[in-house]
Amino acid sequence: MDSRSGKKIRMARFFDQESGNALLVAYSHGVIMGPLPGMMTLAEMEKACDEMSAVDGLMVAPGMLPKLETYFIGRDKPALMVHMDYQSHTRTILPHQEGGTVELGTVEQALASGADGIMTYLYIGYTDPEREKAEIERNARLARECERLGMVFMIEALSAQERAHPEHRTTVEIAALYCRIAAELGADVVKAHYPGSLENVAEIARTCPAPVLIAGGAKTADPEDAFRNASAAIDAGARGLVFGRNIFGADDVRGTVQRYREIVHGQAA
Repeated sequence: MDSRSGKKIRMARFFDQESGNALLVAYSHGVIMGPLPGMMTLAEMEKACDEMSAVDGLMVAPGMLPKLETYFIGRDKPALMVHMDYQSHTRTILPHQEGGTVELGTVEQALASGADGIMTYLYIGYTDPEREKAEIERNARLARECERLGMVFMIEALSAQERAHPEHRTTVEIAALYCRIAAELGADVVKAHYPGSLENVAEIARTCPAPVLIAGGAKTADPEDAFRNASAAIDAGARGLVFGRNIFGADDVRGTVQRYREIVHGQAA
């Protein structure tokens, strides 16, 4: 037996075998941003998890898994992704200027919990090069652990200077750099923010050896805008979506999931 088999089996739980794509919901915002619409209370989260049961994968923070575990039990339930890091860079309340991460558990703990994969952040471009070196070392260590244990490893790659320089998010050379680094470190899947244009999505997808999934970002005022952006990203070469607020914060969560399934897989569940 080989842990590579574990990787293949778990990857297939996230990626549909017919379309080759994946629809994941990031439902771990609370550990970074606190309570948000769609996850204000535990009862609201339980209702949302039930309504999101048709997604391919659902990502939660470690502390919420014991409270939501029933929504992962059964053959028709989403694959489990554990949000492994804490960071205070992207939140709107009391943010830090440059990103920094703290691990919330180990790969072995996530495996024991029944997880199919973990997600970590990779911040590139710190003004202090020692911090970047530490990020590289940390992600490389986690990649080797996931290889040893047969776990899917997803990296969300970001510029550490994005808050001071928001243009970094739409500079394709920067996005292509950190996505490529993430893949070369050993990410099985790279989560990337929308880099400003479809041409940029195509370039990132072309130059990243790992499947690129596009993040949903903030909730759009008009849901149709998010649907259009998602469809265009798939057409440009993204292998799927990791959306959060545009799904769990929707007025009709179950119907919204079906719309995104049609975009990502070409058909409803």
